[in-house]
Amino acid sequence: MATAVLPAPAPLTSSVGLLAMLEESETQIKVHALQKLERVVPDFWAEISESLPDIEALYEDEAFPQRRLAALVASKVYYYLGEYADALVFALGAETLFNVDEGSEYVDTLLAKAIDEYCKQHQQRYEAATGSQEEGGSSTAAEAPIDRRLIDLVDRMVESSLERRAYQMVMGLALEARRTDLIERIILLCDAKPGELEHDASTIKMLEYCFGLFSSAVVPRSFRATLIALLVTIYRGLPAPEYLGLARCLAQAGDAAGVAAILSQLIESESAEARLAAFQISFDLVDNCTQAFLKLAHANLQLILSGEASIGLSLEFLVRSNKTDTLILTGMKKAADQRNSLCHSAIVLAHSLMNAGTTADSFLRDNLEWLSRATNWAKFSATATLGVIHRGHVKQALSLLAPYLPQAGMSASPYSEGGALFALGIIHANHGHSIRAYLLDALRSAGTNEVVQHGCALGIGISMMGSEDEDLYEELKGVLFNDSAVAGEAAALAMGLLMLGSASPKARPRGAARAARPRDRLASHGVHAPQAIEEMLGYAHDTAHEKIIRGLAIGIALCMYGREEEADPLVTTLLHEQEREPLAHTPPLDPILRYGAMYTIAFAFAATGSNAALRKCLHVAVSDVSDDVRRAAVIAIGFVLANTPAQCPRVVKLLAESYNPHVRYGSAFAVGISCAGSGSKEALELLTPMLSDPVDYVRQGALLASSMVLMQSADHKADSKLSKHREDLRKVVGDKHEDTMTKFGAIVATGLLDAGGRNVTIGLTSRTGNKIMPAIVGMGIFSHFWFWHPLLLFVSLAFTPTAAIGLNADLRMPQWRFKSGAPPSAFAYPPPTSNEKKEVASTVATASLSTTAKAAKIDKAKKAEAEAAEKAKAAERAEEERALVGEVREAHARGDISTAAVAAVLKLQPDKADEAEFDFEVLENPSRVLRSQERFCSLLPASRYEPVAKGRTSGVIMLKDTAPDAEEELLPLPAALAAASEGAEEEEPAPPEPFELPA
Repeated sequence: MATAVLPAPAPLTSSVGLLAMLEESETQIKVHALQKLERVVPDFWAEISESLPDIEALYEDEAFPQRRLAALVASKVYYYLGEYADALVFALGAETLFNVDEGSEYVDTLLAKAIDEYCKQHQQRYEAATGSQEEGGSSTAAEAPIDRRLIDLVDRMVESSLERRAYQMVMGLALEARRTDLIERIILLCDAKPGELEHDASTIKMLEYCFGLFSSAVVPRSFRATLIALLVTIYRGLPAPEYLGLARCLAQAGDAAGVAAILSQLIESESAEARLAAFQISFDLVDNCTQAFLKLAHANLQLILSGEASIGLSLEFLVRSNKTDTLILTGMKKAADQRNSLCHSAIVLAHSLMNAGTTADSFLRDNLEWLSRATNWAKFSATATLGVIHRGHVKQALSLLAPYLPQAGMSASPYSEGGALFALGIIHANHGHSIRAYLLDALRSAGTNEVVQHGCALGIGISMMGSEDEDLYEELKGVLFNDSAVAGEAAALAMGLLMLGSASPKARPRGAARAARPRDRLASHGVHAPQAIEEMLGYAHDTAHEKIIRGLAIGIALCMYGREEEADPLVTTLLHEQEREPLAHTPPLDPILRYGAMYTIAFAFAATGSNAALRKCLHVAVSDVSDDVRRAAVIAIGFVLANTPAQCPRVVKLLAESYNPHVRYGSAFAVGISCAGSGSKEALELLTPMLSDPVDYVRQGALLASSMVLMQSADHKADSKLSKHREDLRKVVGDKHEDTMTKFGAIVATGLLDAGGRNVTIGLTSRTGNKIMPAIVGMGIFSHFWFWHPLLLFVSLAFTPTAAIGLNADLRMPQWRFKSGAPPSAFAYPPPTSNEKKEVASTVATASLSTTAKAAKIDKAKKAEAEAAEKAKAAERAEEERALVGEVREAHARGDISTAAVAAVLKLQPDKADEAEFDFEVLENPSRVLRSQERFCSLLPASRYEPVAKGRTSGVIMLKDTAPDAEEELLPLPAALAAASEGAEEEEPAPPEPFELPA
């Protein structure tokens, strides 16, 4: 019997019939219609939209059993109509019928809309509560109600994500919504339910990740402080103390007392590991904190916290690993125009950068006659370069510079004296307490010599930055009020350096009525400005010297370092400063103060990525009438994006194509600052067109920026970007038709490319994500060499040694080896320059006598015998060498010998030279480790020493000895530590014999 086959139901071609069912009186019919409509909304939403009033009426009817279904249908219709706000309202009404896990475009869109609304309302509640607390009111009274349905919807999504262990997405939502309770829950949940990502694996890993995230991605400074305080609370509640992370958070929060308490607890502990942790914390603090902060730390750690240990270790590494190629300097000296004083000065400056911190000044000693061409301010700069070369050589600084420093009863060249005082400050940069009294006496004894005052003021500023020293500030203010253009500019800069980032009230001098006007202006913008800023801004209105005004503008900007939103009112004031009443022989004030406003943004928002700061800079960059201000605005973008270098080329891409050459120059410099040492392909592509720009100073900026980007690049192939850039620099220096300004940039760029003996890079942020204050300040003032060339030497503050230096509990360097999982050539030094000239062999016809044939035959027989004997000996040697090489290779595989030692042994066999390349490299303590190499570094399998800070592969690394009873093999004690720890005689690298700059 045949089975009847029912025809398939015809596809629905209209929703009219279903919509008609909504008008029936039976509830079940209406429910059935809604169920059908919910499935066909994507196809018939246009028809259904005409019946939206009926559907909404069903939702509003509280007696209707399927109100939530009606809300869901209405929500979908509004979604397809593009009315997302209404769609979200009805989705909230649908409650649990709105499935957050559905994964459709409709759900994802409304979830995004819901999250935006949720975060917006929570942000408003947080800001209202914070404002109420600041005014002394109750935080609960300011809370605004949030739709409970919205909260439930987002909570369902959060719980679903947490169940899937998608912690990163929930963390982003919690940060946007200012929900610290949810952030704490996520962090603590990582131990109970580890996620799939590396930072989700445990609470400790998540805490480390959050610290970096909060420091770089959270812009509101007040909320960031709240988050750091939350991390401190979580760290303190951990069952096993994690002192390194806790101290890092306390330092970020500026809690010196808290850090001191931790250090006291660790140093007084009987545990060797606790002592190592205290040392590691101290070394990290030196890299990231100001002098004023470090003063409050534990007395037993002053050797480290004073910076003496770090300076000594860096000096030891740079002297030992110096790979400066003096042939490059010799080549530039020969190629440059001997009569051009600017090129001469550039080569002297480049020499100091190439030898920064290495104490190697043999090039100057070998070219004293050539050096004697430096006169006046060129002599000032040449003398100051000694400070860059010997930076960190603090024990011998005074004896080294004695021939140039001011002497009682003797009057040498004021330019040499001023340059020497500046050099003394550079040697003690950011650690100047030992030299403070000397510089203060020198400033008081300078009399009216403005050149000596200039150098002394710069030396005080660079050595005592961030110290907030009242006495020094008052002395510098006295120099400023003398109204000398040269000395006043340096005094203004030094005042800003002393009060770096303080933004704290300063005692006003007696009768300082000049501060009244700026106080009124600042108060009109709702800010109670620090009196130090008021004094400087007031004097900017009173002086007639443009140099002083510019120095004051930068000094004011320095006072707001790291203050972020607190600097906004001051920026607004400087940008809207009305031009003062015209006075005789006075420069226009507006552009210079707007210029200072841009650097205020640069210093206040450095390495924050603040969108608000970027918007201000971009607006000024395209709208201001002053070229200097526009250039400064674009440069400030590089500072703001220093923590996210990949973004900078994209942000300034259009500005790099501007018709205004000052904007193009600023774009090049911004990319150089932000992407320094990164080798960024995008940055180099943006800079390449500017290398052939028709304007000379744009080419100068592009050359300098390219060198900054390519610092520590390890690609030395003939067709690499680095090799091409070196060739471009050589051509520009040797081209007799090239503009002098471009040549100056090429020479200095050559020095930057090989800075610090090819062992340093420029970095504005540390490995832990903290801002490096001296580096940011140094790069900021370095960019002002546009107006004053001696300021170019401030770039040395940004130089960071690329080293791994391991120390034991006695602060000694043990014999420690570790592995780099990349071939040695991947991160090798550049090959040395060769000055060998190819010689063409010439052939000369010789006469052959009849008697010579017999003698030649006898000689040939003797040579054959000698060669046979030599071959036998060579075979024996080869066999011995093969055995030795085999043993060396086995030792290298175990990590008992470094790759450099193996390469030296393999050179004994020229035919095996190609085998010197390994798949990995064994490095010895201390060793050069590039930023790009850090991710390849790891411990050897049977390593005796382990880092206290897990995963630390560069910088100063405190090592835990896993075999404390075994005898240690130690490297020679670094000189800076020998004198302090043992009271021994000074064992620092001996300074070279003093030499006088010829007149």
